[in-house]
Amino acid sequence: MEVVVSRSLQQMQPGYPSKCMELRWVSTRKSGIDKAKRVLLKKPLTPPALFPIYISTNPSHINLEELRDLYSASNHSCHRFPNYVGSGGIVEPVNIHKLRIALSHSSVVVSVFCKPSDVLFSTKPSSSEPSEDPIKLLCLGQLFQKVMPVTPFNGQLVGFGRAVSDFGLTASIYDIMVTPSLQGMGIGRMICKRIVRMLASRDIYDIAALCSENERLFFKACGFGDDILGATTMMYSRKASTYHEGDQIIRAGRKLLIPPPLPEPPAF
Repeated sequence: MEVVVSRSLQQMQPGYPSKCMELRWVSTRKSGIDKAKRVLLKKPLTPPALFPIYISTNPSHINLEELRDLYSASNHSCHRFPNYVGSGGIVEPVNIHKLRIALSHSSVVVSVFCKPSDVLFSTKPSSSEPSEDPIKLLCLGQLFQKVMPVTPFNGQLVGFGRAVSDFGLTASIYDIMVTPSLQGMGIGRMICKRIVRMLASRDIYDIAALCSENERLFFKACGFGDDILGATTMMYSRKASTYHEGDQIIRAGRKLLIPPPLPEPPAF
């Protein structure tokens, strides 16, 4: 569920199709207990709680350390061959210097913020016992924070996505992620639709999404489908195990690759 509350500051810039800030409301996920079980447990049917989120396409609103933490919380890697920490399948933290460079060269950047208290609230398991009135449990300072509108300056970064484009023909979408406690609420779909809408405003409709097999259903729900030309993504993967003396070796995540050699300078 989403309700548009306000929209302001539409502005065209050379690097970004538009700059826009928007406040929306999303609902918490429904409880896993169906209606019949609720009747047997005599548990009242309570509507999902609503809380506001703030959607921004202004890159200056993003704190790089918070974005790095979001990558880690979502276990999302920028590398196609990521390094893993330990044996639990946890990817290594993204390099913040490279992240800064990637953002500076991204054509569209979308970030989502919500109040930290709403992130904590969404992680609490539902109880069969009626809860106390939350307003009675808040002190004056907490109550003030509760009624204050969410902004990038008092909110927590909970969602992100970006696109790279030539601003003439094509674009590719990367790194759409939502903090795990808020997944399943439609925030990721809002990010994807916002990116597509911003690209379409520049008459760019050849938009690809680089995704894993687990993300295919998400992008299909956002309107993406298989390439009608049958194209597939191929990654440069010439391994260092086949190198010759004098070849340059670079590290790409857990892989060692050999880049193509540079042409010899002309002789004078």
